[in-house]
Amino acid sequence: MTIVGNCALKPSHVDPVEACLSLNRMAEGEAIFKSTTRDHHPDSHIPWRIAPEPFCISKETYLYVKSLGNHLLRFYQAANKLYYESVKGKIAPWVAEYLEQGKPEHLIEYARMNRQKKLVPAIIRPDLIFTDEGRAIACELDSVPGGQGFVSSLSTAYAKLGFETVGGADGMLHGFARMIRAQVPEVADPFVAIVISQESNDYWNEMAHVADALNAAGLLRVQVVRPEQLRYADEAFWLDAERLDVIYRFFELFDLKNVPKTELMMYAAKKQQVVVTPPFKTFLEEKMLFALFHHPMLQGYWEQELGAESFHAMERLLPRTWIVDARPLPPHGVIPGLTVEGRPVSDFRDLIPTTKKQREFVLKPSGFSELAWGSRGITFGSDTPSEEWATRVEAALASFPETPYLLQEYHKPAKVQSRYYDFNRREIRQFDGRVRLCPYYFVDGEQAHLHGILATVAPADKKAIHGMVDSTMVPVMVE
Repeated sequence: MTIVGNCALKPSHVDPVEACLSLNRMAEGEAIFKSTTRDHHPDSHIPWRIAPEPFCISKETYLYVKSLGNHLLRFYQAANKLYYESVKGKIAPWVAEYLEQGKPEHLIEYARMNRQKKLVPAIIRPDLIFTDEGRAIACELDSVPGGQGFVSSLSTAYAKLGFETVGGADGMLHGFARMIRAQVPEVADPFVAIVISQESNDYWNEMAHVADALNAAGLLRVQVVRPEQLRYADEAFWLDAERLDVIYRFFELFDLKNVPKTELMMYAAKKQQVVVTPPFKTFLEEKMLFALFHHPMLQGYWEQELGAESFHAMERLLPRTWIVDARPLPPHGVIPGLTVEGRPVSDFRDLIPTTKKQREFVLKPSGFSELAWGSRGITFGSDTPSEEWATRVEAALASFPETPYLLQEYHKPAKVQSRYYDFNRREIRQFDGRVRLCPYYFVDGEQAHLHGILATVAPADKKAIHGMVDSTMVPVMVE
């Protein structure tokens, strides 16, 4: 599969320099683009490199990415069922033990309630990279994804320049509204609160942008609020004088002790007085689901629950991953599928004396930790000096009882080119980079619909691809 398309067949009628300057003018004064932490050019109102066009993908790539939505939804549904079957002892009790490790008892008990059992995330966003061989790899799955406001705003801005992006100018807004309405199909005009915690404050401006745009378009009545602004009375949650139908949870479950009124939210959701999405399920936000998918003892379960098509799609999409379990194996035991230079590994400490070339792995926390989102807590084995690598492996093993870590195969993304406006030279320049595609799927019943894709192109010498000051961040168009 060739990721990059030929969009030269769809030329913009806008000069590239003027396109970038127009985008920069559009961003001036917009809170969503303000950054106090990034050292960008003083004339730039966007805290990353401004590209004159969206990122162009091939039609083959687009159709593939579009098809992933339903496969990923089935994966979440199968993972959800796996947990409950494990709790009952019908399938591998150790699965639930892994997923509950380090979690507060009240969250475990809450997730086990009958009314919670069928709930899965309603927005799915994988982080996709593409190798030189054309294989797509999902490094992460995020069910409380940021970036929604950026995709929405940038799609609108590039549409004004004549570009047609995936999902269209208002695709993200329609997707969000459709997802919310699917949560409460019996309510004709739902009222929604997007609740953002202090820990998630960096996302306030972009979710406020989403809310303002939804209200302005008449698609949904929604407000962005702090949890303390909500009021619980008369068996309902209220915002000012109006009863809420849906709470969109934009805060992490590991931070609940610092988020006011979460116990009331959980109580109201349990009593069906309000719908809260994503659900309060820590196990569905664990990256170790990748490791459970690849575990040989569970292969039959995944094949049966996913069906052949979705199973093979996920088998190719999810990189091999292992839970860094500190417990010793018996003398004849090995860690399934983990080798170094063809030699089986029986202890994660066997990875310590390896060379950089031999450790093409990523070490990262599985979830339920402030280190488990963004690029925090990630160690690239091939970039890390031997002494530091040894320290990181030992720290991961020591962390196992409370915050399990994962070891994941590293796949090098293919090189692509991206253009941007250089404010110093006042010209368009090009750089070699590596791209991450973040498609946004919004769930409506049994279907996950693609409504937008955010492309981040980071310089080719960077291992972690994210929205840094010398990257470009743009929506995606199709050749």
